[in-house]
This record gives sequence, structure tokens and C-alpha cells, in this order.
Amino acid sequence: MGLLKKILLPAIVCFFCCCGHKAGNSPEKEKPVELKDFMGMFRGIRLPASFNDSSLSIKPRDSAISANILLRFIPDSTFHRYFAKGSKTRFYAAGKVAVRNEETYLFLKSMASSKRTLYLLGFDKSGKFAAALPLLIKDEDEDIKYASSMDNKYTITVSRLHKDPDGQNIYKKSVYVFNEEGAFTLIMTESNEQKPGLAQIYNPIDTLSHKHKFTGDYILDKRNFISVRDGRSNTVVRFFVHFEKENGACKGELKGEARFISSDVARYSANGDPCSIELAFNEKSVRMRELEGCGNHRGIRCYFDGVYDKHKTAKPKQGKPKPKH
Repeated sequence: MGLLKKILLPAIVCFFCCCGHKAGNSPEKEKPVELKDFMGMFRGIRLPASFNDSSLSIKPRDSAISANILLRFIPDSTFHRYFAKGSKTRFYAAGKVAVRNEETYLFLKSMASSKRTLYLLGFDKSGKFAAALPLLIKDEDEDIKYASSMDNKYTITVSRLHKDPDGQNIYKKSVYVFNEEGAFTLIMTESNEQKPGLAQIYNPIDTLSHKHKFTGDYILDKRNFISVRDGRSNTVVRFFVHFEKENGACKGELKGEARFISSDVARYSANGDPCSIELAFNEKSVRMRELEGCGNHRGIRCYFDGVYDKHKTAKPKQGKPKPKH
């Protein structure tokens, strides 16, 4: 019996010590991806560089990037214009151009079931994401071909080609630069497209009542306005905004409800929509300000902002009273 104790006791102690050690140590947490690691996922490419629709296929040198990693450095609203929120989109690193002590450009492929896009992502010299520019867009439902390039001076050219109903080739070439404010700025366009007549803008809330003191029409011109109408209560107003900037090259439109958060400030936000807009009223105007990304309601290079003057409704003219006989 004494011999058995001598054999079993060390074994039992060893068993509990080992089990206790395993239970007390949890698996190591995944280390967060730093900006340097993220940038390292993109291989350097030489300039000049050209891209066309065939560039949207997955190549052996492309590196897959999980959405979780990507969205640590780039807001998801960047992709809402071409990919619906919640869609199964895959991302691939397609190249990098780093300007010494200045900005960095990343080429990123986004792929869903029927649409593929090549984005150019601009980061400022501190490594902060600044802007995105779609270079190539391949949609199975559209017969449009794209081509793009970046030259040795970091000038970006995007070309779009399609055929008109008569079979003629129609093209549009747009040239951009990444400016000091951290935005892709259009500096030149060339096209053989015929400018169509301006389409009429339909205001879906025009005929609704406007008895609230801040309801009415706030107008810059016929193609830039905010209509505000009565809501379900005095704390809510309905609104419709339409704007066109850069001679119509960048447009935005949004309809919704805004709730007053103070006596003269109303704010729009809706479930499932990352967009948030603030409307600050006074007796003569309204100041609109975009609080969070509304990229799925506007062009990529413009925002919901500006001051709009209130339009005075013309009172019907009263005729001269007829003389009594």
C-alpha cells in the first residue's frame, strides 16, 4: 500500500497541475492589424500604369483582404454606391504607389456576383484615408467599357466607351489629380457625347401641407433646393433635397423625415442608412450639413451642405373692388 501511494501521489499531483495550467491560460488574442501591415498587403507597381476591364479578373499576384480588416482603415460608405449594403463583396489588393514623404495610392478590387470595380484609394502623408475614386466598373447589365491609367506625375485618367443606338462609338475621358486637401479633383474632360436636355426634377412632397413655421421651399436655383413639409407631429418634418454641383457632374438627392433636436435644428437618420444630415433653420434660410457618410445618395466628390434661402410664396393679387351701383 505504501508503494502504491508513492507511485500514485506524484501522478495525481502532476495531473491536477497540468489541468490547472491549461484551464488558466486562454488562447492568445489575434493581434490587431496596424496601418503598416495593411499597406504591406499591396505590392508596389511602376508608373505609368494602365488598367482595363480585363484587369478586373483575379490574378495570382492579387491578395485577398477580409472586409473586417479593410473597414478598419476605410469607411464602408465608400462602397455603397456600387455595392448594396450587406452584399457579399470580396476585396483584393491590386497594387500600390507611394510618393515619398507624401500621399500613398492603393488599387483595390471589389467583386460581387454581377459587378466588379477597381478603386483608387488615396491616403494622406500621415497615412489617413482621404478619398476614393472608382476607375473601372464592370456591370453585367451594362454594355460600357472602361479604361484608366496613372502617369509618372500621378495624374489619373478614366475613360468610358459605349455605342449609341446608331452603333457609333461614344466616349468620355476625365482627368483627375489628388489635391492638397485630400480629394480627387476633376481637372479636364473630353467627350463626343451630346449634352442632353436637362431632365425635369420631380418633387415627391411638393403638394403636402406646410403649416409649420420652418416648412416651405429653400432655393438656390431650379436644380438646387430643399423642400420641407409638415410631418406627423410638430417635432418632425418631411423633406426632399436635390442638388447638382460641378455643372451637373456631381448630384445628390434624398427624401426622408427629420426630427427636431432643438427649437431650430432637425436631424435626419434612418435605420439601415448610414447617412445623417442636419438642417439648421432660421426665418430666412436653412443650413444643411452632412454629419455622416451619405455616399449612397450622392456622387463621390460632393456632399450635402450649403445655405439655402427661403422662397417667399407669392400672395394672390386682389383685384380692385367693383364700384357699387
